Amino acid sequence: MLAIGTKAPDFTLPDQNGNSVTLSNFRGKKVVLYFYPKDMTAGCTKQACGFAELYPHFVEKEAVVIGVSKDSTASHKKFETRYDLPFILVSDPELTAIQAYDVWKEKNMYGRKTMGVVRTTYLIDEAGVIVQAFGKVKAADNPRQMLELL
Repeated sequence: MLAIGTKAPDFTLPDQNGNSVTLSNFRGKKVVLYFYPKDMTAGCTKQACGFAELYPHFVEKEAVVIGVSKDSTASHKKFETRYDLPFILVSDPELTAIQAYDVWKEKNMYGRKTMGVVRTTYLIDEAGVIVQAFGKVKAADNPRQMLELL
């Protein structure tokens, strides 16, 4: 996980609609950047739906919410459509941002070691600096936690 006070690594990745999203284009706004393992899974769905439910409050606070996983843009589109997600989901199959933000880690699943995304959320300020970082977040609690920080 990256340290608080670190300049947020920039990236350009495709969103669920195939449009390029560049993090530095959001300078001047706060960004909630959250990394999650996989579309349509229980925890990831709880987290995404939590952000969706609270999304109007994030907008009121002039904050942008961006979800990142290694799933395809097509998978993100299905996820967005199925759960009516109003925020940006970027696809990172090459692990560009995932590795830059140090969230690609060894995980122990049922006694088997695998590599995967550790659920992590960063709050980035208007100048592009990480002001909060949370690793191994609880999916259901994370959206409210981030809103309270704003």
